[in-house]
Amino acid sequence: MNQKEINDRALACQQEARRVLAESGIAEVWEKAGCRVNLVGSLRMGLLAAHRDIDLHVYSSGITEQSSFAIAAAMSAIEGVIEITSINGLHTSEHCMAWHVKYKASSGETWQFDIIHIETGTEYDGYFERMADRIVQVMTPSQRDTILRLKFATPPGETIHGVEYYEAIIADGVTTLADLRRWVTAHRAKPPYYWMP
Repeated sequence: MNQKEINDRALACQQEARRVLAESGIAEVWEKAGCRVNLVGSLRMGLLAAHRDIDLHVYSSGITEQSSFAIAAAMSAIEGVIEITSINGLHTSEHCMAWHVKYKASSGETWQFDIIHIETGTEYDGYFERMADRIVQVMTPSQRDTILRLKFATPPGETIHGVEYYEAIIADGVTTLADLRRWVTAHRAKPPYYWMP
């Protein structure tokens, strides 16, 4: 694919993601439960490429396992929701419950919603929204093209996290898949951290 075809495919995927988000009603379930719902990740930044995933951070006060599971139970009643899994991080510094929801859209395609239910006022309240907005602010058109090109070039079975593309390309000038793979190997040998440009 040339760069125009890559950009057109990414735009089509992003438009479909927004249609699926609206169709699903998943965000509204959290809003009805009193949560603040924010779009984060690649869709927020206009960098969603080939993967059918949508990232939401949702916030409320006094989260317990019971309260978060009750909202997840409401999600499970949505037509199209076919699987829900969770990770309990309430007892960590992240103060959250992570929900991973598989949703079969009316188009027949399965999308994944990654929903992080975060305690209002804790360290990561708004952090990833600020990170996404900062990436958009500093990213050049050429870097955006490189991110999308390398996302499409990555084979389906290979896992490279979105933020790894962004840091490697924006901070360290990576431009090829081979260099990105070397960068990822070195990066994963370091202690974990959250990057923001």
